[in-house]
Amino acid sequence: MRMPTNEPSYQVLSRNLRVQIRQGEFSDGHRLPTEAELAERYGLSRQTVRRAFQDLVSEGLVYRIRGRGTYARSGGDGYVRQVGSVDDLMGLSEDTAMEVVRPLTRKVDPINAGRLRLAADVVYEMQFVRIHDGVRFCTTTVALPPSVAKLLDSVEEPHKVGTVSTITIIGLLDSRLPFAVKEAQQSITVDRFSETDAKCLSTEVGSPSLRVDRLYFGTDGNPVELAISHFVPEHYSYRISLRRNA
Repeated sequence: MRMPTNEPSYQVLSRNLRVQIRQGEFSDGHRLPTEAELAERYGLSRQTVRRAFQDLVSEGLVYRIRGRGTYARSGGDGYVRQVGSVDDLMGLSEDTAMEVVRPLTRKVDPINAGRLRLAADVVYEMQFVRIHDGVRFCTTTVALPPSVAKLLDSVEEPHKVGTVSTITIIGLLDSRLPFAVKEAQQSITVDRFSETDAKCLSTEVGSPSLRVDRLYFGTDGNPVELAISHFVPEHYSYRISLRRNA
């Protein structure tokens, strides 16, 4: 493997290992060569090899077991999402689809109403499963203020169970709101799958999930959507770009 001078060595190595995993040279659960073996084979430092492994771990293509080594994970059923802006979040429809499992309906929900800063406890909620390459990797519950939900009255997708579409709710709203979507606040925590979510994703009830809450705001400063997602960890890798101010 030649290391071009214009690209960091760890990126070249991670790219080559990524190709080998996806082409089946390292099957699911197969142990990869050790850091020392790869360093000697390619004339690299162990630190460089370790950095390449870190990239692959973050992408969900390998997993590491302390004291035993690094193992390949089947690369065909994972989803990697890199996010650096609200536009990236709204662009989820580019490579995933959603299937409605609970249509948009009126609900009394004091907690979500409070998070949406509503005076009353009434919100409109729906739930959908997000799919990538045929794999269900996430459930999302969306809560909307009644005035915002009304903008979707004429849209079929959020109101029909089983509808599969390459859309996002925030994307639908962006073209219908009288103001632009300006920003999103996000929190990431560990949770456990409920019975409903586990059934949608064919996973175990109570097993760990990656929970991502996003609250979108318009230019008027008011929340327009709350999205609460539960991801299957082995099917999803979340990446974010952080930039330093000049």
